[in-house]
Amino acid sequence: MDNLKKLIREVPDFPKPGINFYDITTLLKDPTGLEETIDALTEQCRGMDIDTVIGVESRGFIFATPLAYQLGAGFVPVRKPKKLPAECVSVSYDLEYGQDTLEMHKDAVGEGHRVLIVDDLLATGGTAKAVVDLVEGLGGKVEGLLFVVELNFLKGRDKFNGYNVKSLISYDS
Repeated sequence: MDNLKKLIREVPDFPKPGINFYDITTLLKDPTGLEETIDALTEQCRGMDIDTVIGVESRGFIFATPLAYQLGAGFVPVRKPKKLPAECVSVSYDLEYGQDTLEMHKDAVGEGHRVLIVDDLLATGGTAKAVVDLVEGLGGKVEGLLFVVELNFLKGRDKFNGYNVKSLISYDS
C-alpha cells in the first residue's frame, strides 16, 4: 500500500497547530490510486457475508458505495442530524474537542442484518464506535469495520476488541 500512501498529502498544523492532517483528496483525484483503493478495500472483504455496507458521512460514502456494489450488498448512509428524511435513530458521542451526533434511518438495519462499516479514517475510534452502537441498537450484527487510513498512534482500534477491523494504510506517528 506504499504506492497509495504516497498519494496522500500531509498538511501540517491543520485544523490547528500541532495536528498533521492526512488529506485523501489527492488520492481520490488520481484515477489509478482511486481504482487501486476500491480494489484493495474489496479484497479485504472477500468471503464476508454482508447484507449492507454503511458509509459514514461524508468521506465514508466515497468508499462504501462502490464497495457495496462490488460485494452485491446494499448501501446505507450514516449522517449528521437532520439530513435524512424518514424516522431516524441517533447517537451522540464524544470527540477530542467536544461532542457530535450521527443518525441513521430506523428501518436501515434489521435484526440479524450483517453489516460492514466503512469510513476513510480510524483515529480515536469515537465515530466508528457510535456507528457500531447504532447498528447493534437496531439488532444488526457488525461483521467488520474497514478504513482506508488508520492513525495507529491514537489507538482507535482498542475500542473494537472482538470486532474484525481492517485498514489499508497506517501511520505510526
